[in-house]
Amino acid sequence: MTKTTPNLIIFDCDGVLVDSVMAHCEVLSANFAKYGLEISPIDCRDKLGAGKMSEIGNAAQKLGASLPDHWLDEIYYEIFTRLEQGVPLIDGIEDALKQIKAEQIKICVASNGSRKKMEIMLGASGLLSHFDEYIYSAHDVGVWKPDPGLFLHAAGQMREDVSECIVIEDSPTGALAAKRADMKCLGYAADTNANDLISHGATKFLSMREIPKLVGI
Repeated sequence: MTKTTPNLIIFDCDGVLVDSVMAHCEVLSANFAKYGLEISPIDCRDKLGAGKMSEIGNAAQKLGASLPDHWLDEIYYEIFTRLEQGVPLIDGIEDALKQIKAEQIKICVASNGSRKKMEIMLGASGLLSHFDEYIYSAHDVGVWKPDPGLFLHAAGQMREDVSECIVIEDSPTGALAAKRADMKCLGYAADTNANDLISHGATKFLSMREIPKLVGI
């Protein structure tokens, strides 16, 4: 019988495992207001992107924010404090993870966020135990999506060839990173412009309950 399932599924974190994107953007919006930039949480999401926090700060400054030298420490403290209050799971993700693990398919997380941030969110939501120690942060690796390096690092650490990997992403930045890594990407488009994901080669889907079928289970 021809094998149809991947050996490894690499999950993004924010917006894929936990519904944390708007909580994150609400903190940014409130913080920027203190420094002269009135921008809504939705505009934070759509205009500032999902890259390095330093790059988000630079983008905010171009829009008029006057950020202090200690801004990175401040914003990380505010974000972590908010996330410790808890964020909801993405609907259907826990059942999808259970079905994937039942098939003995490896899973890991690869995110532009810090490891501490991921551990806070996944710990509070109960998902951390699904991934054991297989959590990879751009902060530790030193490369941020859309650079493919984070996904390539994750595949290397999990000892899998890129041809045996599938990436689950919700952002164009992540979909582009997967494309550059020569990995198949499933693009979760429930809260994202599907065309932005498709333009980078992702296969659109709208519910986490679709994942098992999409990966060949």
